[in-house]
Amino acid sequence: MSNEPIPLSGALASFDALWSPRVVTRVNDYDVRVAKVEGEHVWHVHDATDEFFLVLDGELHISLREPAGERTVLLPRGSVFTVPRGTEHKPYAPSGAAILMFEPSGTLTVGDRHDEIPDHVDATTGHALGT
Repeated sequence: MSNEPIPLSGALASFDALWSPRVVTRVNDYDVRVAKVEGEHVWHVHDATDEFFLVLDGELHISLREPAGERTVLLPRGSVFTVPRGTEHKPYAPSGAAILMFEPSGTLTVGDRHDEIPDHVDATTGHALGT
């Protein structure tokens, strides 16, 4: 990790892959990841951790399957949302977005349980910036 400030715009400009987050830094045992997203991710669940989203650009939708039923949360630029652990969810960005996420290091992007992973979704624990 760098001991210098990391401009998020530069981090995002360093890669083009969608749904393939880059780790920009670490805070204690957490990765701070940025990703470019467009289209749909995959329904998945993180059994042991919450998942934090900050929309840096564009608009992100997160569908949630909760005990009361299914709903979708809309996050415009500058919005934050935390998906509670154990909640099945599917992020999607019809027109594209750039997001920042906090997740425990080693957390798989497709969770502990998930639907079939489409080719455009990278099942990863995050890539180093610059790869």
